[in-house]
Amino acid sequence: MNIVVCMKPVPDPRRWGKLKLDPRTMLLRRDEVPAVINPLDRNAIEQAVALRAAGPGTVTVISMAPREAEEQLAEALAMGCDRAYLLSDAAFAGADSLATARCLAAAIRRLGDVDLVCCGSYSLDGSTSQVGPQIAELLDIPDLTHVTALSLQGGTLRARCATEGGETVYECELPALVTFDKEVNVPRTASMTGIMRAVSAGVTCWTAADLGLSPAEVGLGGSPTQMLNIFTPPAARKGEMLEGSPSQMAAALVAKLGLRRHAS
Repeated sequence: MNIVVCMKPVPDPRRWGKLKLDPRTMLLRRDEVPAVINPLDRNAIEQAVALRAAGPGTVTVISMAPREAEEQLAEALAMGCDRAYLLSDAAFAGADSLATARCLAAAIRRLGDVDLVCCGSYSLDGSTSQVGPQIAELLDIPDLTHVTALSLQGGTLRARCATEGGETVYECELPALVTFDKEVNVPRTASMTGIMRAVSAGVTCWTAADLGLSPAEVGLGGSPTQMLNIFTPPAARKGEMLEGSPSQMAAALVAKLGLRRHAS
């Protein structure tokens, strides 16, 4: 089985207080906050490596990110992935979920002969839950989302998915795309053997030209969703704090609202 994991580097949640917005581009400035593997993508990596262990196959991790993301891809290799591809091009900057999915789908097509695509259900810095389903739509394959348990029998996937009403069990044939919630497993840490394998494996970089994508399909140019402005709305009402005991504050509130107190 050949499995692809889509991984996204996100700003370290422990340092989100340092994140700033570029007033000109309206994009997050990530240069002052180190990146880490998106937590749910770790679950996707763990599930892919576990599935590969059941039989022959490969696990390939891909990411659309700046060149600095080679560090996170190396960590994914150390966790057990076999190959790593970095989609990195200045033209990719400012991509929304659709433009991102378009790049990832193009990379998956170029890899060819892919049985399963694994993603985290959402990223911490976006939380749209859109990229996985959009990739599936572009590849014309079924998708199972918010999966909390997964099994494979022959060419059939069986998944327990979190839904608004609780949980629902679905089945589909391969190839398919699956997005994972944190309940599905406990991600492993990198072993010394894995770290040594990551050093020897290296990372392959692809640009928009390598993927056969035009400037109009990627980055801001290929994004139907764009940030136009961000601001703090002015306070429309003046707040007033009441002081005293609970009964005193209740009486003052009744007086201000002009209500009559009814005798009990």
